[in-house]
Amino acid sequence: QVQLVESGGGLVRAGGSLRLSCAASGRTFSSYSMGWFRQAPGKEREFVAAISWSGGEQYYADSVKGRFTISRDTFNAQNTVYLRMNSLKPEDTALYYCAADPSGWGPTLEATRYDYWGQGIQVTVSS
Repeated sequence: QVQLVESGGGLVRAGGSLRLSCAASGRTFSSYSMGWFRQAPGKEREFVAAISWSGGEQYYADSVKGRFTISRDTFNAQNTVYLRMNSLKPEDTALYYCAADPSGWGPTLEATRYDYWGQGIQVTVSS
């Protein structure tokens, strides 16, 4: 059974930092692109960041570029993906989801390409 489990969320003040982790189990994700998405109350889910299977390519939404960094564990069969979030703003408040894309086509912002999703973890940024 494939499982993605996010951790590291919580409440932080504006300007603060958090690091989200996504642990994958059930199979080896070393050949999968991985992504982070988020959904704020009353809004649609939106792309945040994605990383290639090798870690050599990363893509970011314009709203987080320069503040967020996606990376993946190069050991442990690359089954852990991280999202380092700096200079957090109240508008970053959302439920954050980790997702895995098995297509092998490279990182993408298209949610439909991701076959596996975590349950989500809450990030709340206070002003």
